[in-house]
Amino acid sequence: MFKVTENIFYIGVDDTDIDLFEGQYAVPNGVSYNSYICKDKKIAVFDTVDSRKTAQWLENLETALNGKQPDYLIISHMEPDHASSIPAFLDRYPSASVVGNEKTFIIAERFFRDAKFKKLTVKDGDKLDLGKHRITFHFAPMVHWPEVMFSYDEADKVLFTADAFGKFGALSHKEDWLDEARRYYINIVGKYGISVQAILKKVGALDIEIICPLHGPVLKDNLAYFIDKYDIWSSYTPEEDGVFIAYASIYGNTEKTAKELCSKLLKRGTKAETADLARCDPSQAVANAFKYSKLVIASVTCDGGILPCAEAFINKLKAKSFQNRTVGFIQNGSWCPASAKVMRTAFESFKNIAFCNSAVTVNSAMNEEAEKQLSALAEELAE
Repeated sequence: MFKVTENIFYIGVDDTDIDLFEGQYAVPNGVSYNSYICKDKKIAVFDTVDSRKTAQWLENLETALNGKQPDYLIISHMEPDHASSIPAFLDRYPSASVVGNEKTFIIAERFFRDAKFKKLTVKDGDKLDLGKHRITFHFAPMVHWPEVMFSYDEADKVLFTADAFGKFGALSHKEDWLDEARRYYINIVGKYGISVQAILKKVGALDIEIICPLHGPVLKDNLAYFIDKYDIWSSYTPEEDGVFIAYASIYGNTEKTAKELCSKLLKRGTKAETADLARCDPSQAVANAFKYSKLVIASVTCDGGILPCAEAFINKLKAKSFQNRTVGFIQNGSWCPASAKVMRTAFESFKNIAFCNSAVTVNSAMNEEAEKQLSALAEELAE
């Protein structure tokens, strides 16, 4: 627990025991479930935590209340990692009103059929007076669930942003915000760029000094940097000019080709990095593809198609609305290389994808002709 402002306190918890977030994203440094309390004439609690950490959260809440009773529980987002401790809260503080919108309570009643809610249903733009602090609600549908809403405290100029501006990693693990925030955003919120753009415009006129997300650190300094990153990511604009080379190899020859392309690009002064799709963190590969302006996928031909890890990678990119990039292909095959055609066909259904003119075909292992093709691709990508 720590002080955010004079009257607003962080009461969230770290989860360093979890291995997979949302059952699919590796979190070696854990994750935080953030919750806040505003202590005024009326006391408002902002969100609960995952049921994995209910007991610790209730202890933090009790300490912050210091014998007082909360008047409101404001629900920004009904996903269980933030809302599954609602029943425990209501058991302990039955007189508190639960603040949410119409969609909040529809979802809440699906999760908690037996829970009794003293509802305070708000509309977009409604205000809640706590005393000195007045909270304005700004609906943010599909960032990344339909009921999501931001809350703005006019007194301390604090914006509570639900999952937006969050990141992987427990607060006890000190690291730079960017990489894990990018991986978090692209994989969890990335599909909903239009919705993120809408809420950025909606709250753009607010005087914001502090951002309080539901995961990751409270953001206080250089807020323009974080907001700019969200604008870039949600507009599907490449963050950096460079090339991400993702490869799927069986016996190592496709891997060697991919790494040789990376070497050629680096020698030309172009940023480039590789990833083995069979062994890397899939969510990191997806995040890296969004980071750079250009993508090359190298895959061996397998059963007339591509390796499953390459297919899964492409499918994930499509699910996250990958667009506005240049894409190239390297194919390998001992008797009938066909992976480039399969991959290109998949990307033809994406939005705003430009394809490299240069193509590389490896017949089992690199030869003089394949080397020429690889150099031509490197030249094109380096332009």
